[in-house]
Amino acid sequence: MSPRLKLRDIALFERPVQFARPFRFGAVTISATPQLFVRAEIEVEGRGVAVGASAELLVPKWFDKRPELSPEQTVDGLRRSLEIARGLYLARTGYQTAFDLHASCIGAQVATCAKKNIPSLAAAYGPAEIDKAILDALLRGVEASFFDGMAANIAGIDARLSPDLSERDIRTFLSGRMPLQRVAIRHTVGLDDVVEGEGGVADPRGNAGARYFKLKLSGDPVADAARLVRIGKELDTLGRDTRVTLDANEQYADLAVLQALMDQLDHDPALRPIASRLLYVEQPMPRDITRQSPLGSLRARDFIIDEADDSYDAFPAARALGYRGISSKSCKGLYKSIINATRAARWSAEGEAFFITGEDLTCQAGLAVQQDLALGAFIGVTHAERNGHHYVDGFGETPAAEAQAFAAAHPDLYSDAGQGIRLCIHDGDLLTGSLHAAGFATSVHPDWSALRPLQQPKSLQEYLACPPNASASS
Repeated sequence: MSPRLKLRDIALFERPVQFARPFRFGAVTISATPQLFVRAEIEVEGRGVAVGASAELLVPKWFDKRPELSPEQTVDGLRRSLEIARGLYLARTGYQTAFDLHASCIGAQVATCAKKNIPSLAAAYGPAEIDKAILDALLRGVEASFFDGMAANIAGIDARLSPDLSERDIRTFLSGRMPLQRVAIRHTVGLDDVVEGEGGVADPRGNAGARYFKLKLSGDPVADAARLVRIGKELDTLGRDTRVTLDANEQYADLAVLQALMDQLDHDPALRPIASRLLYVEQPMPRDITRQSPLGSLRARDFIIDEADDSYDAFPAARALGYRGISSKSCKGLYKSIINATRAARWSAEGEAFFITGEDLTCQAGLAVQQDLALGAFIGVTHAERNGHHYVDGFGETPAAEAQAFAAAHPDLYSDAGQGIRLCIHDGDLLTGSLHAAGFATSVHPDWSALRPLQQPKSLQEYLACPPNASASS
């Protein structure tokens, strides 16, 4: 049986993160944003008290892209999501499994956030981060690694939120996992990133030997095609087998505009270097348009949803529209990733190939990248987008002693080549060996004394009274 736990406390913190280079995706450019940290204290039945942690960037204009909101207002929406989730989780008294706690709160979380004008994707952020910290504490309390614990279903995941699956489907998937020893990085090429020359796509100092590339799209098929032609020429110079994915971040207005780009990929010889390498296209249209738009003939290529993945029934709904895959992001919920990976495995066994991918928007060095990497390695994600090492200078604002502690505990993941401690990439791959530690993929926690409490969200009146800061611009 899965061990039961009782929550004692949840504390929320943040730390500023300055980007080493601007990152433009969709309609926003990020140059700085806070990183969230969660500290959860639990009592494991019969085992005593344990403390767990998680971390994630508070990314503007991704979870909530409504144009009338400033980037800072969307970050405050995530803070409100966290505060609402904290209250709901702490209100649950008595011993229960980790998944009991999640499943009993997620419905009320989404409903409460909706009343406060917070959309479902942002609403899920609070529980996602709290769940990771609770799981870390639980694994520490029973002295188990994430990989061993999840194979034994330590969290008690069941089918109550996914009635299309059976309890046996979930148990079979979990118990059959063989965690990957290496996960390839997928190097992101943002819309403002250099394509040619120093710092460009083919520069080994920037791409870290990547064999996979994630190329951002703007939503303009003519401009996107011209840029993809340039990127394809650079990829041809690398001298190694490479693959690409395309990510529009909801920027393609509708199926007709999307079809225009796909037609060019199919018929323009100048786009052959991209078309021949293309694995899938990610979230091309806005989430609300996606739900109303069967792909039709476009399903000849593989498409996945990401921002449209805002509920436990999103993947079955997307499948009915012609989508073949869905992204795994720990910021959207680790339990939902596992449920969706179970679905992909079961559906694929029925004859048609479905898949789950790793798309990293919010993972920085330390807790965030380790926990997301472990989740992907567990469910079988062979390559994952990794923004953190590229857009932020190593551990960024993290105190040196904290960064050194992570590097000492996880020497296969971090190294210092004279420019500070950074993510260590081995021939285009990240290694997962040191993630087999008691806890959720980490042997150390952040320096809690060096963090500030989570900032209180501003009211609309406060935003109207003062100009926005420079953490992001749209």
